[in-house]
This record gives sequence, structure tokens and C-alpha cells, in this order.
Amino acid sequence: VQLQASGGGEVQAGGSLRLSCAASGRTFSNYAMGWFRQAPGKERDFVAAITWNGGITGYADSVKGRFTISRDNAKNTVYLEMNSLKPEDTAVYYCAADRAYGRTYYKIEAELYEYWGQGTQVTVSS
Repeated sequence: VQLQASGGGEVQAGGSLRLSCAASGRTFSNYAMGWFRQAPGKERDFVAAITWNGGITGYADSVKGRFTISRDNAKNTVYLEMNSLKPEDTAVYYCAADRAYGRTYYKIEAELYEYWGQGTQVTVSS
């Protein structure tokens, strides 16, 4: 599956952004989806994930209550709504897909995701 992330940009602290990740090439609803981020000089960290049918979502503690992951299987797209952004949210954000039809849990380890988008830069200024 090919993934194309978009929606990044530069915002001031407290602002909002909505990231999108459009999938093509395979049956999107067969995949659990995750968002990860990587700041300069740091590891790629888990941000949020959603199961194949959207029934279960999960978040890193650092974004819980501020970010919301959702998906529209009819549009082959997963979203990450980011509110109350902080300077520490600055990173390149990546979407990833994990073949997981019927699975009732999501993975948080980046190395377990099979497909990755190209990343979109999010910069939050103070």
C-alpha cells in the first residue's frame, strides 16, 4: 500500500493542525494505521493508532486529550487532528500501515508497521 501524508505546517503554540494520510494500492480497511513522529536527533516515536475498522484507538501519553486519530475507509484516509499544540510537538510526522484485518488491538512499535508514508513537517513556535 502507498501512503501519502499531508497537512503539516507551522503554527503557534496553542494552535491546531489536521494531518491526512491517503492510501492507495491495497484494500485500506485491511490495515491498522498509526501515526509516528521524529524530532531531529531523536527516535521515531509512537503518537496514535487506530484499528482496521476504527473501533479502537490509542495514544501516546504526551498527546492524549489533545490529538485525535480517525479514519474514513470509504475515502482510504486516516486523519490526525492535533489541538493545543506545543513546541515539543515539533517533528516530522509519518503515517504507517499494518496489515491487521479483524485484529482488535493496535501496535505501537514502529518496526512492526509494514508500510510508511513520506512524512510531513509540523513546526510549533512558542
